[in-house]
Amino acid sequence: MHTLALPRTQDRHLAFADRNKGPASLNDYQRGTGAPPASLCVTQSAPVEAPAGASRSRPRCAARLRRDMGDLKEDAPGGPRANPKPGWLGGLYRTELGRCAQVSRTWKVLAEDQVLWYRLCQQEGYLPDTNISDCPCWKLVFQDCRGKEQTLRINWKNRIGAVSQLQYELGKVLCDVHSCDGVVIAGYTSGDVKLWDTRTWNYTAPVLEPMHGAAEPGPQPHVSFVRINSSLAVAAYEDGAVIVWSLLTGRDPIHRYQHNQRIQALALGLEGTTVATASGFEVKMEGPNDKGYWETAAQFEIQKLVNFLCLVPDVFGCPVAVAAAEDVVYLLKAGDQGRVLHSVYGQPVTCLDISASEAAFGVKGFGWLVNETNKILLYNLETKQCLTELGSLLGDFTCVNIQDSPPAMLVAGNRDRRVRVYDLRKSKSLCSLYAHQLGVSAVQMDDWKIVSGGEEGLICVWDQRMGTKLWEIHPVRHIRFNTHSLITANIPDENKTNNDLLTFLVFWPRHRGIIYAYEFSVDQLAPESIIPICRSSYNEVTGYNYNIGLAVPYDNV
Repeated sequence: MHTLALPRTQDRHLAFADRNKGPASLNDYQRGTGAPPASLCVTQSAPVEAPAGASRSRPRCAARLRRDMGDLKEDAPGGPRANPKPGWLGGLYRTELGRCAQVSRTWKVLAEDQVLWYRLCQQEGYLPDTNISDCPCWKLVFQDCRGKEQTLRINWKNRIGAVSQLQYELGKVLCDVHSCDGVVIAGYTSGDVKLWDTRTWNYTAPVLEPMHGAAEPGPQPHVSFVRINSSLAVAAYEDGAVIVWSLLTGRDPIHRYQHNQRIQALALGLEGTTVATASGFEVKMEGPNDKGYWETAAQFEIQKLVNFLCLVPDVFGCPVAVAAAEDVVYLLKAGDQGRVLHSVYGQPVTCLDISASEAAFGVKGFGWLVNETNKILLYNLETKQCLTELGSLLGDFTCVNIQDSPPAMLVAGNRDRRVRVYDLRKSKSLCSLYAHQLGVSAVQMDDWKIVSGGEEGLICVWDQRMGTKLWEIHPVRHIRFNTHSLITANIPDENKTNNDLLTFLVFWPRHRGIIYAYEFSVDQLAPESIIPICRSSYNEVTGYNYNIGLAVPYDNV
């Protein structure tokens, strides 16, 4: 076999390097100062003469190769660089932008462009209501928000934060609690409805005035349910009255309507001004019209008593509600007759939660059939079809949360004392946590943690990825948290208001209801404020470990 024959005038350029320098490289070959590597050699059966213009075409090929490789140029002293364009960096994330800023000075100017970092802040949810001209350096804003987010996660995991008890008058029993965006509403057996704004730590917020009239003799009816959103506060009383307040106008109510029987369920959406109530076999929706006057938007008659009632969020125009009445689930839309979403005789609904397009509820199976176990059914509200079945357990599902969960995920609590996280795309459980000694009463999750409350009165915070318990406190019946705060409440099972038990209620606040607000924000964090792991007195020997790092949280200090 013979190699490709070349003219003798180019032999000195294509000859191999001497023995001291070693073989020539590909770069030497491109510059015309070395022989081609072995991988570029072509074998022929006979010598072939090269064209006479090969010596003139070689620089042209090398120049074309350099242009194809990115139009490289020499940049002293760092070596070759490329000419970047600003549009190339639009789809990069913070890690790639940081690497691009280390290439050269030109790359650094383009990678630190204000528009790029402003878009990153908007994508991550940092300062969503600001404009690009509000901050001089959006890269520093992104770094600061990222650092606060990491600090908040560390505070959550290590129980570092400020705790405050939302106290009220002694001797009054807590009936119901609800919260939204740091604003807490509570109803008591005295008929009073109290508000707290934990965002400003204003614990002296006024009591909302009822509409029963000051001249009416006798005690006021107890509060059955309370709900709150970003603009309204609603309270339902035992005598069937429903009172609505506006958080923007003051203490005086703006609307009131009456049911003939006791109210079984009350619903208020996260946004909007529609209020839904269920009393007896009647479901009513009230809301303001286009002129601002309150009226009955829809009224439905169903055949069974309602146990759970929810308003579908992000619905414009006619409001839509989902009601669970024993073993039937109804889809109620204003301007249309009620439709049955699910109905299986002998399988009552044990819990209910909805999102903008789906409804998740637990159903109780037949105890004498092995195949008919307790499940969670997921329905599409538009097609009214069952999407998937989750669970198939022996214990009843006591709570479910899909509205506050990450996309395509669901968290549920069961009477078998376990908390389970389900992936709706695979219809299977991602993790199962043995959470409480009794059944699970409340549960909520985000992208990395799970907060659950048990019937025994304990609240547990879990690391979702590790599947481990971070810490626990008590008591709890209501749970609501966001990135920087946690609202918990203990609601007694029985509203004891007898005068003989007044002393007992005064000395045992756990039996009249307690509300706690936990703040993990670095802006409001006090050095000496450490969240206690339990509510025992200081006379007890065992208790919180004060972050000393003991093996078990309940070890002696």
